Formats: sequence, C-alpha cells, structure tokens
Amino acid sequence: MNLTSGQLFLLKNSAIAAAYQAGIYISKQVDRKLNVGTKASGDSLASQVFTEVDMESQNIVSQVLEPTMDMFDIGFLAEESPDDGSRLVKDYVWCIDPLDGTLPFINRQHGYSVSIAMVRKDGFPIIGVVYDPLKQNLYHAHTGGGAFFNQKQLEIPDNNDEVLHLYSDRSFAEQDFFPMVVKKLEEHHQSTGCRKIELHTTAGGAMNACMVLQHANSCYFKFPKDEEGGGSFWDYAASACIFNEAGAISVDMFGSPLELNRRESTYMNHKGILYASSQRIAGVVMETFNSFPI
Repeated sequence: MNLTSGQLFLLKNSAIAAAYQAGIYISKQVDRKLNVGTKASGDSLASQVFTEVDMESQNIVSQVLEPTMDMFDIGFLAEESPDDGSRLVKDYVWCIDPLDGTLPFINRQHGYSVSIAMVRKDGFPIIGVVYDPLKQNLYHAHTGGGAFFNQKQLEIPDNNDEVLHLYSDRSFAEQDFFPMVVKKLEEHHQSTGCRKIELHTTAGGAMNACMVLQHANSCYFKFPKDEEGGGSFWDYAASACIFNEAGAISVDMFGSPLELNRRESTYMNHKGILYASSQRIAGVVMETFNSFPI
C-alpha cells in the first residue's frame, strides 16, 4: 500500500494531536513525586531509566493513533512495549518515544519531548513529530510536505556566528575519550571559520537533534560501538524525517541513511548517528571520526 500525500498529511495531524495530548499530560506531572525504575535496555542510564509517566504518555499516544492503525493497517513500535514484529511485516509502522529524555524530565530540566514517527518497512521515515512540552514548541514534517517549527516553515539559520554548537547525550559526553573527540573536532573545524565549540549535554536524543536546526553551525553525533545501545529507532526516526524535509543532514557515521527498521535490532550502536546543520559540518564530524582510533 502506498499512502498518498493527502493521507500522509492527515496522519501527520493525527500524530500532532497525539503529541499535544501526551505533552499536556506530561506538563501536569512535572511536580509529581515520581516512581523511578530501571529496565534492561541499552548500556546507559538514559536508556534504562523510566517512570510511570512514560507508560501513561504512551497509552495516550496509542489511544489517539489506534484508529489509524486499523484504517491503514499500520504497525506499532514504542519504547515502553515489547517489539511485536509488526514493523517487519506491515508496510508502515508508528515509531513512538512517549517521553524522550526521561532523565531531564526527572531532573526538571529542558530537553524532554514526545517523539512520534511513521517509518516505511524499508526504514525510511515519512512522518516526524517532536513536541517540546516545556517550551510548547512543535517540530513536524512529512515526506514531500516540508518541515515546520510550530506553524512556520523551518529554515536553518545561514549566519556564521563562529561558534560550533555540539549537542551530545550525557552518556557519550561522559566517555573517557570524549575530551579528545572535542579537541580533534576543534582541530578539524578550524577550516570552517568557527573559533570555539559550545557544548550542550542536558537533552534527550529527539530534542538534541531538533536543537541542531536552530544554528548555522551545529551537530549531534554518536560513534559506533560494539555494545548494544546508542539509542533506538524511536529516538531518531521523527527527527530524521524532519531533517530530510528541512534539507539538513541525518545519516550514520559513515554517511549513509539511518537504518530505522533493521531486522537484527532496534538499537543504533552498529553505525552510530550523525545530525548536522549542513553537509560542511557533517564532513568535519566524519573527518574527526575517521581520525579517531576507537
């Protein structure tokens, strides 16, 4: 089944409605005493920690999207539910992180969001919705329809402020080798005219990616690794669609499109991830990676 552009637009609006409803609910839970638990998921605290708000948000999203699943025979993949395999047999799958950035939510910091994507069976993201409940900002896109920030067409700034904004997950920034990565990145980045790096490490994966779009010189990346982790499909699928439609860069660390529905695993550690505001910045990051012995 091939969805039409009109159907994609309507399905995107369903995802926006789900994200808004979940985001409003999350906002009302900020001062709530949370029951924080851990699960066997990945190799970082960010991937293992969860609260009851994660599950309650997922229930809200799934209830809003359930009619679309019946109408269009869409599969379902979400962080707080087991992978039922529908993503491998259905033409399309909803890919949901109901509370991306649980750690910043627990710590009452900016950086958590509701992230909803629709992904084709071949792993290509065709709908992306990321809602920031704290600042009440919405990033959204569907294939062929452009990318938007709230109600305005999303445009990446073209000014050069001589600062490279580096967004990073805490788990990556806490690695022993990370200071050397930053140093090598600075060395390789001299040719672009940027004089310093500004590091941001408080947000979850979806918001890290979306905030890259706010700067002319910006990136968010994770190196490949052997250990399971590095985020999962639901962390990156929505933002990948938004980046595609905004004309920004969303690839793995080898420059290939992100594999967002591979059979072997939902984890993204095998090739890493790279988001960049421009091909020039992406090239600098890949040059840094290629010169770094890990």
